[in-house]
Amino acid sequence: MRYTVAEIAAAIGAEAVGDTTLVISALAEPASAQSGDLAMASTAKYAEALSAGDAKAAMLWAGADWQALGLRAAILPQRPRYAMSHLTTMMDPGQGFGAGIHPSASIDPTAQIASDVSIGPGTVIGPGAHVGAGSTIGPMCFVGWKATLGEGAYLREQVSIGAGIRIGARFNAQPGARIGGDGFSFVTPEKSGVEAARESLGDQGETQDQSWARIASLGGAEIGDDVEVGANSTIDNGTIRATRIGDRTKIDNLVQIGHNVTIGEDVLVCAQAGVAGSSVIGNFVVLGGQVGIADNLIIGDRVVVGAASVVLSSVAAGKVMLGYPATEMKTQINSYKALRRLPRYVADIAALKKAVFKPGSSD
Repeated sequence: MRYTVAEIAAAIGAEAVGDTTLVISALAEPASAQSGDLAMASTAKYAEALSAGDAKAAMLWAGADWQALGLRAAILPQRPRYAMSHLTTMMDPGQGFGAGIHPSASIDPTAQIASDVSIGPGTVIGPGAHVGAGSTIGPMCFVGWKATLGEGAYLREQVSIGAGIRIGARFNAQPGARIGGDGFSFVTPEKSGVEAARESLGDQGETQDQSWARIASLGGAEIGDDVEVGANSTIDNGTIRATRIGDRTKIDNLVQIGHNVTIGEDVLVCAQAGVAGSSVIGNFVVLGGQVGIADNLIIGDRVVVGAASVVLSSVAAGKVMLGYPATEMKTQINSYKALRRLPRYVADIAALKKAVFKPGSSD
């Protein structure tokens, strides 16, 4: 891909200055940039490394003194990091997946494949499945019985879409994503020790040895438009009703979404997070890496949960949560501060005891 500085700036809605006819063939970090690269130097700190490379053009920031940096041209967006969203998409060469349907793909005669669809080698499309126009299905993927993929879907290698799953337009799934496995739902003939311990907050009482009976997942999963799912992440089917993921939600790698979960619109779920069954996540929520959400909770709109936090009770809209168990961030930080002071407090108390209770005292 080759674009002039002027073409790139116009495409991402940024100002172009200097020799805007310079041709750019790739993006690079400032220190390693070559003459045909566009250096990514979105802050003054990154720009310090431009002298170590050979870039003639760079993406900087609004108002940057590009000439003082020795450049022949520059792109000056108002919000550089947001501009990178458009720029990296524009310059993405893709994965080299071929056009059309590979001869080794297995497509059931009853499947509906819309126009301009690419299907890679070894992929299986099941009976009654529907693949929307302009979709790319990479190698070794599986689209199950009566599953629906909206237009513009992009499935990397070895993505699995289970039977009856309904997915909206422009779905993006990274390698190994699994949509539509059964939920982890088991029950015992009588009340289990786990149920008793939960009800009593720790005392399971006298319980019998019991085996677990599986509850099947019949509800499927429904995913909205412009949703992305990261590598090796899983979304379970609902038990009776569907597990639901709202429009524009982005799910990172190694994330587990349990059965019956509802996730709203524009949610970010970062790597290794897990949402247990039947919890409801509102709109515009951010769950940091390794966050755990217990089952049957309600997380309100615009909640932010800091990394490695464990949420054990419902959270009102707009709260920022941190810790285990998660509390409001200000409360948790104050607790951390008090904990760090604890050794000093213990030493102070020991000194006071020594001063007050002298040897030989009758007290």
